[in-house]
Amino acid sequence: MGGSVIVGLDGTGNSVPAVRWGADEAAARRLPLCLLHSWISQPLNVSIAQAATNKRRYGAEMLGAAEATALELHPGISVTTEQVSEQAVDALVERSRQATLIVLGSRGHSAISGFLLGSVSLHVLGRAECPVVTVREDVAAANGEREVVVGVQEGGTHGAAVLDFAFAAAEAHHSRVRTVRAWEPAAVAGFMPTALADCPDEEEHAAEQEKELADILTPWRAKFPGVDVVEHVRRGRVAPVLLGSCSPASLLVVGRRMQRTPMSLGPVAFAVLHHSFCPVAVVPCS
Repeated sequence: MGGSVIVGLDGTGNSVPAVRWGADEAAARRLPLCLLHSWISQPLNVSIAQAATNKRRYGAEMLGAAEATALELHPGISVTTEQVSEQAVDALVERSRQATLIVLGSRGHSAISGFLLGSVSLHVLGRAECPVVTVREDVAAANGEREVVVGVQEGGTHGAAVLDFAFAAAEAHHSRVRTVRAWEPAAVAGFMPTALADCPDEEEHAAEQEKELADILTPWRAKFPGVDVVEHVRRGRVAPVLLGSCSPASLLVVGRRMQRTPMSLGPVAFAVLHHSFCPVAVVPCS
């Protein structure tokens, strides 16, 4: 299991785009692919008998079909299947300790309440110890540009984990990285009644933000010399700026702080998970 790309299958059509995306990622990174399903976590809208034996049979058939899909896309990859009798959240969180990443399918934009609020996806996103990628069923077929968009609001340990994942993904897929940094005047960003006259000149402030971003990226350019980097600095709130930058992208990467709670996603992560028109990777950071 160590280093695998794990795809969690929930027994609905949401799983098919996730399997395809996970197979692509496993092939690009030359990693094994693990398809995991919890038969006791099957959704209520699946038309199967309630007996445990029938649920297990349904799960086995679904895993077999998913394996066939993955191998059809990438015949050379290593694929394993696992059906567990523990809750899906617990199984995925446990395996996240040694996985490279977890991939989950999600419903389209018309079912936001079913996707995050109280769902398996929300709890896995908040508790997993490896990056988690969500792939929407309604946009997975769209071919975005070979560009990984990553939000860069801070450096240090927190920013390092996010940048490392984004650059590694770009390198694996021979794509470029668009590093996005949003900024607001102090009077707006801090919600304080500071006089505008006391704020730095807008052009000067933008230049400072550009320099900070360039300084943060210096070690990553050296570590990944083959990855083309676009530096993107815009005035505005973080979530809208990120969403405005990722519409043609193949992946959007954001971070979340590691906390001892299942609800540790911040407002930016929530916003992009709800509204992004490309897969979203949420990277846990210390």
